[in-house]
Amino acid sequence: MIGISIAAKKEWEAVLNKLDKKIEDCNQFPFGEYFTTSLYGEDLVFYRCGVRKMNCSASTQYMIDHFNLSKVIVIGTCAGIDPSYKNLDIFFPNKLVQYDCAVKETEPLIKDSFTVCLNTENIQNINTGTLGTADKPVVTWKDYLELKENDITIADTESSAIAFICKANNVECVIIKGISDYPTNEIETNKEDSHEEQLNTFLTNIPIIMNNIMDNYLEFAIKTKFEYSNYIPNQTSIKR
Repeated sequence: MIGISIAAKKEWEAVLNKLDKKIEDCNQFPFGEYFTTSLYGEDLVFYRCGVRKMNCSASTQYMIDHFNLSKVIVIGTCAGIDPSYKNLDIFFPNKLVQYDCAVKETEPLIKDSFTVCLNTENIQNINTGTLGTADKPVVTWKDYLELKENDITIADTESSAIAFICKANNVECVIIKGISDYPTNEIETNKEDSHEEQLNTFLTNIPIIMNNIMDNYLEFAIKTKFEYSNYIPNQTSIKR
């Protein structure tokens, strides 16, 4: 069975609507809800893992244990970091890092021991790059600039942690993310207005991204085998 992991409630609601499912069709588990279905000749379990690393890690381990998952596909939205891309662009990231694991300020922002790399060589004409994960969403301009300086392409609060759990369990993993919003410069506008603008953009783009992933990318992710690749540390790109 293949697991389809979805974090945010609004993302989950968009998928339920797309598949003509209702809340009553879902089963409860300790970390959220799930339902089973079949698509493209495969048995699937869609589950809402919840936002932040602890929720998504525990949810994914639970699903691996209870459904004997052979693959986990993470679908959802993310913050844009690399300015060469734009809102609604879709990514299959090939490097997944966690940037909130340093104990001291003298340590690098990104620790090699938490990095997972995916082989995306078989993907043509699709954006790849580095996805950074932390419990804190990227909403401040300071955070955005730090991630940009460290060559992060996109960022969220769950994907890298899920990939870490999958790799530890020898379960295949693939991430499909769409940029919902970019942080705005708080210096150029009122801080509250800046955050409200980002939130409104995020909420507007959620159903567009989820429908796009479901219509145009999910079948490919289900039918294509993705493998882990070896990670070679590049200390020159890790700054603090």
